Amino acid sequence: MDKILRIDVGAPGGPKAVVTPLGEYEGMGGRGMTSLVVLKEVPADCHPLGPENKIVIAPGMLTGSAASTSGRISVGCKSPLTGGIKEANAGGQAGQTLARLGYAAIILEGAAPANACYKVLINKDGVQISDAAEYKGLLNYDLIEKIKPVYGEKVAVMSIGPAGEMKMAAATIAVTDREMRPSRHTGRGGVGAVMGSKGIKAIIIDDAGTKMRQPKNPEKFKAANKTFNQGLRSHAVTGEGLPAYGTNVLTNVINEAGAYPTYNFKQGQFKDAGKISGETIAELETKRGGNPTHGCHVGCAIRCSGIFVDKDGNYVTKQPEYETVWAHGGNCGICDLDAIAKLDFLDDDFGLDTIEMGVTIGVAMEAGLLKFGDADGAINLVKEVGNGTPLGRILGSGAATTARAYGIERAPVVKGQGMPAYDPRAVKGIGVTYATSPMGADHTAGYAVATNILKVGGDVDPLSAEGQAELSQNLQIATASVDSTGMCLFIAFAVLDQPETFQALIDMINAFYGGELTADGVAELGKSVLKTERDFNDRAGFTAKQDRLPEYMIKEELPPHNVTFKVKDEELDQVFNW
Repeated sequence: MDKILRIDVGAPGGPKAVVTPLGEYEGMGGRGMTSLVVLKEVPADCHPLGPENKIVIAPGMLTGSAASTSGRISVGCKSPLTGGIKEANAGGQAGQTLARLGYAAIILEGAAPANACYKVLINKDGVQISDAAEYKGLLNYDLIEKIKPVYGEKVAVMSIGPAGEMKMAAATIAVTDREMRPSRHTGRGGVGAVMGSKGIKAIIIDDAGTKMRQPKNPEKFKAANKTFNQGLRSHAVTGEGLPAYGTNVLTNVINEAGAYPTYNFKQGQFKDAGKISGETIAELETKRGGNPTHGCHVGCAIRCSGIFVDKDGNYVTKQPEYETVWAHGGNCGICDLDAIAKLDFLDDDFGLDTIEMGVTIGVAMEAGLLKFGDADGAINLVKEVGNGTPLGRILGSGAATTARAYGIERAPVVKGQGMPAYDPRAVKGIGVTYATSPMGADHTAGYAVATNILKVGGDVDPLSAEGQAELSQNLQIATASVDSTGMCLFIAFAVLDQPETFQALIDMINAFYGGELTADGVAELGKSVLKTERDFNDRAGFTAKQDRLPEYMIKEELPPHNVTFKVKDEELDQVFNW
């Protein structure tokens, strides 16, 4: 990857594409690339939907190569949800195809004319930007069906649904999977709204006629990749649990630990968790003719996705992930898998973050808009969002806005972003990550659940405040590095437990680039990314006050352990002091 594609959507005479060398961004990839571009080129005090914001799309350092499980893509911008920096990450095919075309990043900039709707085609012959009025307002799945006859069924597509076109703060960017379904999403932070503000409906990436990216030292790369892949396949989580049951294998585990947020974070256990568990979903999918084991992109060794079908064997959605099942399930008191799958499909089709929408509906239930457990009511609320009704506009702005609109104190958010599926009172390491991550409440920013609950990479008592700040710090550093490589974050399970797998990852990077990276160098990369993100947020006006959990979680006990969040503010303030 030796070039950057810049598209000025507000150029005189229409959008203009310019290809430039990497320059100061040489050697960067994924999250490292997106965050650095945002820091250097986006005024921190700009309006997220204004002309000064930019959206940066970047494959990882190893994406587009033969490296196992390396197909992730990062999207960065100033977030309309948090007001700070954002990196949202997705699987699917776009990362691989973009990398093989040689692009280290796409940067969308400028101000699109009112009501503009463009499509971008990127292939080996160059870049074409054209009017896409025929795509305006289309749902993501309908859009793909329009694209297939024109561009074929082997292209990758990044698109926004109506939520992105309406510039909702919960809007996502959809990424097509191996079957060209728009089922993978850069979900968090409202990145879809920023793409919508640039007037871009779809980016079509066709890597026909290109070759896989080649390492500088093929033999060493091949050997390291083999060792790395073997490590993933031999680990209990990446080689057994995730392929068999998907990410939702966590439902029974987290529920048993008393950390499963239920009824808008009122309880740590859901009495009907077994009805929506990964084991139950896998059994149902198999019985109906679906598939509980599926890779979202070519070359994935973990294959934690799946295909959910209805009772007649018809496709409904990709296998709902743990976060989605929790957000629309236990958090809302819903235990109907078909209803949860329907909600997942609607979120994907409209282009909405499943976590943010589930947390928002939980807040709406607390506000009395509907009762906990009302699946049909939840489906109708998501349709309100997708249709852009006045109520839908409020809900589509996220949980924090909805709570303010209805006078609800108990809004489980940090920096304006809804909390994922682990109550920070019962998993205090993830609570530190929620509080301090530059991204807002985000479990993927430093997945302390691995060590607190799953006992991967050590054992830190989830109910104790001791050691949680250090744990989160180390995991946030490691995660920022992984996100820069284009590797799936789930490799961390094997990397944390198997020194030889961690070394194989380092050896792969060195063999690919001809470098001499060390374990300390991996840590320094992660630190530099986090420093970049913190610098942006500082410039945007963030202070230590933003690095805090909601006050009620400090005071309100969570059953069944009857615990509060007790990590001291002084410890939170030291997470980024290294």
